Amino acid sequence: MQKRFIQALVLTAIVFAGCREHRPVPESTATAIPVTTKPATMISSAEEISLSGNIEGYKTVRLGFMVAGKIAYIAVNEGQKVSKGQLIASLDPESYSIASEIAGIQVSQAEDEYKRLKAMYENGSLSESDYSKITHGLNLARAQQKLHAKNLAETKLYSPIEGVLLKKLAEEGEITGTGLPVLVVSDIRKIKVNAFIPENELYKIRTGQEAEVSVSSLTGIRKGKVTEVGSAADAASRAFAVKIEIDNRDMILRPGMIAEVKIIPAEVQKCLVIPAVSVLHDYDDQSFVFVIDTIKNQAFRKNVSTGKLLNDNIEVLSGVTEGDIIVTGGQHKLADGSLITIIK
Repeated sequence: MQKRFIQALVLTAIVFAGCREHRPVPESTATAIPVTTKPATMISSAEEISLSGNIEGYKTVRLGFMVAGKIAYIAVNEGQKVSKGQLIASLDPESYSIASEIAGIQVSQAEDEYKRLKAMYENGSLSESDYSKITHGLNLARAQQKLHAKNLAETKLYSPIEGVLLKKLAEEGEITGTGLPVLVVSDIRKIKVNAFIPENELYKIRTGQEAEVSVSSLTGIRKGKVTEVGSAADAASRAFAVKIEIDNRDMILRPGMIAEVKIIPAEVQKCLVIPAVSVLHDYDDQSFVFVIDTIKNQAFRKNVSTGKLLNDNIEVLSGVTEGDIIVTGGQHKLADGSLITIIK
């Protein structure tokens, strides 16, 4: 009897010991992990388009003489300002002056002959055909005179626009041919930036959009507008030409400079963002964040799909909603369901 009593006591002790060994730790005694947080928010997103392009003059003309000859005079040097109508170059006019003088003498002879024969025609002493010949001869001499006078005038070259002389393509003393470019003048009171945009971003560009232009060698940012968007792609690059017009009354910007352009899209979109530092990655490269349950004071893992970076934030395409409290500090210490305490 005594033996059975001892066995019962031993069995009872083992049962109580096992119960004590597997008893769960009360949740209230677990250590809470301090974290910092920030809510997921909706923002207006206007993704800027960055391009690089060359600066061109608003209007550029390549000037040459309408007659051939030896260049006698060039009035301006490269980089100097040119006024509209200013004489900027001339040819040696001697040959054209002589030709014009000869043409004048021929007109005088034809006029004298015409006056003499006209009197005979009026008296009936000259046939209709002979009178017609002398009339045509006079008209031809006068036309030749006009042509040689025009050729003489074409030995002087005037600028059709106001601007600066960009390039001298010939020097004094050189022989130039008819229509060959001698000088390049550009109006740079306004300038154009000629850039190219890939076809996958073409839909973001519209004429009239605002643009910011900067040049690395100059300080400050210039405001401009998109004035042209190409309708056909470049055969080699498959990119489309875009032209941005900028005021340049101080003439600091010059053709040939490289400009960096930022174009602000016309359409502003809303997107959900969270701090970029809050996003973690697991061994499968799955992006996730920890979202706070403020009632339970616990952090729960949520897989997310992310988009573009927007400064210190990142766009979230799925996984969280606006207003979710995201852990931004201390998330590396968390596991799914960890107790947390939010610190300021």
